[in-house]
Amino acid sequence: MRYNHDAKVDTYDNWQRAQKIPINRGFFIEDLTKVEVAPWEHKGGLGAFVNLDGAGGTNDGYVCEIPPGKKLKEQKHLYEEMVYVLDGHGATSIWQRDGKKHTFEWQTGSLFAIPLNAHYQHFNGQGNAPARYFAVTNAPFMMNLFHNLDFIFGDGFTFADRFPPEEEEYFSGKGRLWGRKLEVNFVPNVYDIQLYEWKERGAGGRNVNFELAGNVMGSHISEFPVGRYKKAHRHGPGAHVIILGGQGYSLLWPNNGDMVRVDWKPGCVVVPPNQWFHQHFNSGADPARYLALRWNSWRYRFVALTDEKPIEVDVKQGGNQIEYEDEDPKIHQIFESALAKVGAPCRMGSMVPWCTQKDRKTA
Repeated sequence: MRYNHDAKVDTYDNWQRAQKIPINRGFFIEDLTKVEVAPWEHKGGLGAFVNLDGAGGTNDGYVCEIPPGKKLKEQKHLYEEMVYVLDGHGATSIWQRDGKKHTFEWQTGSLFAIPLNAHYQHFNGQGNAPARYFAVTNAPFMMNLFHNLDFIFGDGFTFADRFPPEEEEYFSGKGRLWGRKLEVNFVPNVYDIQLYEWKERGAGGRNVNFELAGNVMGSHISEFPVGRYKKAHRHGPGAHVIILGGQGYSLLWPNNGDMVRVDWKPGCVVVPPNQWFHQHFNSGADPARYLALRWNSWRYRFVALTDEKPIEVDVKQGGNQIEYEDEDPKIHQIFESALAKVGAPCRMGSMVPWCTQKDRKTA
């Protein structure tokens, strides 16, 4: 075999281009429910890739649509995948080789993970409308690590430690909670799941972290009240932030660099670039809630993409979070201006030193 030493082989990119479906790039997607999809032979449905700049090629996303009353092809692969249902209802069967099938039903707002290298198949349970989901995978990392697609899609090893074939309630939605961390493999509805106080990030926010299917990728849901915003922080690449509810915006900037603003609403997804500070603001009339599908399990150490510095600790103390008193004053000025446009009150109160006197009275 001859090699072209002037160009490195990108196994993931080559595989992706061979799928012949749209590839969406850039900083964010305005609405995942409206992303254009095309016939996808590999899946047996319609699809489009989502490769946003902030992922840095470490993980990816894709939108998949199942036509009314149809099913996708059986799948199996040696990379992790988390699935968030954007619209519709249906069912999924998952099984180990020669093992019992586990079938569960899902709906708009459901979240689950595909256990590593398990067989699975998705079904649209409605005959009059398509079903659509968004998935985040670590396929780029795994494909380029092994650079052998026969191994990625054809290896027969059973990861029984991640998905015990005899586990009857694996996808029941029942989980084990410790602190704000929930070990679970199926979340029926991300819109109404219980959240827990998260004082460290400020703004009166609440949060829950998910450990899904023994993955090294993880996910969490956060919500913060009307008239509030969270503390700025930074972390590694690949955190796909999907807006579930509310209206607002995010500010993102590299250290000592210019700020980028992304305005969002339900259905939007934004991925903060590697080690860029970012901050989320609720400028609407309802609580803002988002789902983040990302790297960094709370249980399993993954050195390549795990942050060594704690993200809930002040940067002055060696962490990755900027406290309110240290933020650029213009950040709060931008927030006040955004609230004024919709007639919403600021409720940051004494949390931010440069709040106006009116802010302090309404907090």
